[in-house]
Amino acid sequence: MTLLIKNAIVVDPASKTVVDADVLIDGETIKEISKNITKDAERVIDAKGSYLMPGFIDLHVHLRDPGLEYKETIETGSKAAAAGGYTTILAMPNTKPVADQVDVVKYVNNKAKALSPIRVLQIGAVTKGQKGEKLADIEGMVKEGAPAISEDGKSVMNSGLYYEGMLEAKRMGIPVFAHCEDINLVRGGVVHEGKQSQKLGLAGITGSVEDVIAARDMIMAAEIGVRLHLCHVSTALSVDMLAWAKARGAQVTGEVCPHHFALCEDDIPADDARYKMNPPLRSKEDQKALIKGIADGTIEVIATDHAPHSVDEKNASMKKAPFGIVGLETAAALTYTKLVKENVIDICQMAEKMSLNPAKIIGLDRGSVQEGKIADLVLFNPKENWTVDSNEFYSKGRNTPFDGETLYGRVKATIFNGEVVFEQ
Repeated sequence: MTLLIKNAIVVDPASKTVVDADVLIDGETIKEISKNITKDAERVIDAKGSYLMPGFIDLHVHLRDPGLEYKETIETGSKAAAAGGYTTILAMPNTKPVADQVDVVKYVNNKAKALSPIRVLQIGAVTKGQKGEKLADIEGMVKEGAPAISEDGKSVMNSGLYYEGMLEAKRMGIPVFAHCEDINLVRGGVVHEGKQSQKLGLAGITGSVEDVIAARDMIMAAEIGVRLHLCHVSTALSVDMLAWAKARGAQVTGEVCPHHFALCEDDIPADDARYKMNPPLRSKEDQKALIKGIADGTIEVIATDHAPHSVDEKNASMKKAPFGIVGLETAAALTYTKLVKENVIDICQMAEKMSLNPAKIIGLDRGSVQEGKIADLVLFNPKENWTVDSNEFYSKGRNTPFDGETLYGRVKATIFNGEVVFEQ
């Protein structure tokens, strides 16, 4: 199959270039990038006015499969990802059963191969059953293709056991993805401890819940020499500590989710569980610090923490509803609207934080638009605005606080291994 994309604005974060060009794809490979390609192709797409970027890579997705398929499945989640411009997603291990052994990783690999239009990589748990008592079969899962380990959904509170897990991750050459939450400090919290928690009469979640574990994890990772990636950074102090750790040579990276740079606690309108996620929407000062961290490079990655739940679950009160919102189908437009249009970052940096940097973290040869590279690509029209309608999502989840909001930038097509797997 040959595919010719005409009149594209080619964004290559690897070379930090943005050029007008045609792109010829032969099979799964980018064959040629130049102006006015006249060669015949089996299919031609006119991309006039659209950016052609490397396919997005999401390091933080909850597919709920196996065991919680009423919330999401590998098929629905990966189709939602393709609609959002993603060509690779990493699935977190807090499923039923937990992805703590080879059999579960094999299950996900096999199901994704059969049903997913894109690449799905299963992250392994740090401990068996995510109980924090014994290490999971980290070596076995890595050999089966797990790109990282994580206890996401909680932290390993036993520091000695976590230290052993980090040592094993270093031995296997993979990063540790850290969910930073001291469960002993949560105290039944629902939203950020601040103005809105008082106004709504809800228990608050302090910044220290995140900061204490972030500090521990970075100190241990620096001592061990393992690569550490901080998931869903939400506080100003965590951003500061991330910069501090980097300055001392620690191999640490961090991600921010679109909801945390787009919203803060002030945006919670009422007792509405669509605004309930973990970490919670923080203060305006925290939000500003996250945006600054994205702008200055302290934060290398934008990830969704896509966390679908059933409509009934999220229709409950904030106190009773589960934490989490969906994000795969809105992340690119939110990033473009809130960061690129606001001149916080440019389009090349958007591609870097949503594709190249995630690829580097997991050692995947993706994240660029260059001749000879595999054609994992997204066509993104920056001039098209659209109104979010969760009823149109490919995801089973409808739990988004952005329902009804008008955003700029729309994914027009997603190409995986040279094949168009989504078209708007």
